[in-house]
Amino acid sequence: MLQTIEVEIDMQGRMRRVGGGGPLPAGRALLTLLTPPANEAALLSEAALAEDWLKPEEDAAWAHLQPVRS
Repeated sequence: MLQTIEVEIDMQGRMRRVGGGGPLPAGRALLTLLTPPANEAALLSEAALAEDWLKPEEDAAWAHLQPVRS
């Protein structure tokens, strides 16, 4: 049976279970490293926001802030 256990990894690479709950069980595991939430949210929203950023209407709305080109 698969079981998900949340752990924290210290600077020496030691893992400890988040929230207590006793020692980790012996066995094999797959480890997925999670990025800090702020970075993850920015990465997930970038593609959705890019759709609006790349519209001609968006360029026109911000044109007054661009330097004048000759």
